Amino acid sequence: MAADDSRTDVADARVAPRGAPPAASVARFEAALPRVLADIEALVRCESPSADLAAVARSADLVAAMGAGYLAAEPERIVLDGRVHLRWRLGDGPRRVLVLGHHDTVWPIGSLATHPFGIEDGVLRGPGCFDMKAGVVMAFHAVAALGPAAGGADGVTVLITGDEELGSPSSRALIEEEARGCVAALVLEASADGGALKTERKGVSLYEVAVRGRAAHAGLEPHLGVNASVEAAHQILAVAALGDAAAGTTVTPTLLAAGTTSNTVPAQGLFAVDVRVRDAAEQDRVDRAMRALRPVLPGAEVEVSGGPNRPPLPGAASRDLFARAARLADGLGIGPLASVAVGGASDGNFTAGVGTPTLDGLGAVGGGAHADHEHVGTAELPRRTALLTALLRDLLAQSRDAHDEEDDACD
Repeated sequence: MAADDSRTDVADARVAPRGAPPAASVARFEAALPRVLADIEALVRCESPSADLAAVARSADLVAAMGAGYLAAEPERIVLDGRVHLRWRLGDGPRRVLVLGHHDTVWPIGSLATHPFGIEDGVLRGPGCFDMKAGVVMAFHAVAALGPAAGGADGVTVLITGDEELGSPSSRALIEEEARGCVAALVLEASADGGALKTERKGVSLYEVAVRGRAAHAGLEPHLGVNASVEAAHQILAVAALGDAAAGTTVTPTLLAAGTTSNTVPAQGLFAVDVRVRDAAEQDRVDRAMRALRPVLPGAEVEVSGGPNRPPLPGAASRDLFARAARLADGLGIGPLASVAVGGASDGNFTAGVGTPTLDGLGAVGGGAHADHEHVGTAELPRRTALLTALLRDLLAQSRDAHDEEDDACD
């Protein structure tokens, strides 16, 4: 759903687009496009499904080497629960800007055989290209382009994680720690349709509902059993009724399993629930209702596990950053920018959740995330990378000025 224009598309008069580079910076990245495409190809060809620790480690090695080449620094390798995350803290700027991405994908090993890398008629294809290996490459090129002048990339942190597609179970605390105190978090997830930036994301809760009954012969003594499938059906209807379309809340029963054989009253059942909400109050309401589920059939038992996975990313967390980006895009000759609210979540939910202004969807323009038609439009790569560079430069300049003013006040 599109974001309210009055909250996202109108530039805030307090945001000054100072230091924005000329439109010629787009031409710089157009000249660098062959190298950008080669870097994306290298990452895409290094398959990195989240659940495969060895594959994620190989991908981390490649990302680390690529990033070290552009950022002139080796990353910190942070291994949590066997997963490799990479962090570059550049300089010692007192107010930092976080550039956030991930190198894992949903595509299993062997996907290149059925979805080969290729570029044809300005469209780049390959597993994970859009979500979000192109964004990782863009981050390296943009930060490298800041150069040494006026402090360059001093104050930038680049964090590339390896488990986002699983819900960031090991990296969440790392992301939140890194985001706290930053002036902004810029998330290199792919854009929405048409290149729109993502200024709102729904929060996510994930549950499993386990149902226990009692087995019996389905033909001889069904009355002696407690049917876990029937109990699960009651619970699924109750769970689905928790959604609220007016509030933008979806509560969706998904994966379902029950029973052992076709002639046995099922003794066990399990179903998963996906919840998406716009605000924390709705997330709390649904959580309370899920935990209040009680069995309907005599003798049945119901157990609920799981809970909130990501807080919502509200429009207020992105409003000023979007206004700044929109002005810079106009200065680069690549505006106007659009913004949207989306139901999907990202690690930007975590950065916004700790109070850091967050702008998401700054990565590639294309489509088909997680789908057979995943693709990136190559013509937009230079423009989006130029925008990211301009936004970083502008935020860093403002942070340095604020720090200087504080120093002057203390003298």
